Amino acid sequence: MKRFCLLFSLLIILVMISGQSKAQLNPLAAQYYTNQYLINPAFAGAGDGLKVNAAYRKLWSNVPGSPLTQNLTADYGFNKVGLGLTVNNESAGLQRQTRIVGSYAYHLKLNEQDDQLHFGVSLGLMSQRLENADIYGNPSDPTVGQYNDRKTYLDGDFGIAYTSGKLSLQASIPNLKSVLKKDVIKLADVATFYTAASYKISISEGADGMDLEPLVAYRGVKGFDNIWDAGAQLAIANKQVFLLGMYHSTKNTTFGLGMDFKKKYLVSGTYTTQTSALSSYTNGSFELNLRLKI
Repeated sequence: MKRFCLLFSLLIILVMISGQSKAQLNPLAAQYYTNQYLINPAFAGAGDGLKVNAAYRKLWSNVPGSPLTQNLTADYGFNKVGLGLTVNNESAGLQRQTRIVGSYAYHLKLNEQDDQLHFGVSLGLMSQRLENADIYGNPSDPTVGQYNDRKTYLDGDFGIAYTSGKLSLQASIPNLKSVLKKDVIKLADVATFYTAASYKISISEGADGMDLEPLVAYRGVKGFDNIWDAGAQLAIANKQVFLLGMYHSTKNTTFGLGMDFKKKYLVSGTYTTQTSALSSYTNGSFELNLRLKI
């Protein structure tokens, strides 16, 4: 009981620190289940071996300059230590944003039942620019030059988590510079805090084994009310095929289907409908995720 009280206290402190922080309207869906390291460095190297994940997301309709996200992560765990690397590239209209961070995590085993506390920190670089080739008008506009002359700056993330065989609790503060230093370059649609809780329910074992894992997450978004996400993932066929459904308080939903063959090769696709404020103007986005576990 004391351990749970301590963990929840830490979670509350993290949220209070980030009270004025915001988050993405529609983050990569992989962060909820298949690659939690995306949002929380405490999951770097959780479990032994090397995991390489790749994600690609684009607006379903072919609108010029529509948002595009490309992400690559690699993390490796050994003993109680986890190491990770994340490369993220985003574009929307003229805007290009690249972020590269390395992560260190420590995984503390609490008992023989595999209850663990996880702590992680990331450190890396963020770069932003406008693509001159896509400008319709005067590419020599001094405003464009001033924007692109800004220096790449140092950024980082921090996260904690508690996991048991069934229960998972976590909190993270990505983009630490935006929290600790107020004169940071202003960024739009960037995650700055995330909390989540999930519980895995075993339905059956063996060749027809099935698991159901409900999840609730709470995050923020710049200029909007904080967001709740609620849903579940159902794993069937010896827990190698999974179905995902999530509802977001921005009045949109995420649906997904994937396969984790032999718990080594994962491929999944998800579709997120557009938030209610934009649903009249454009369709949702499709996301493809691949993972190799060695």
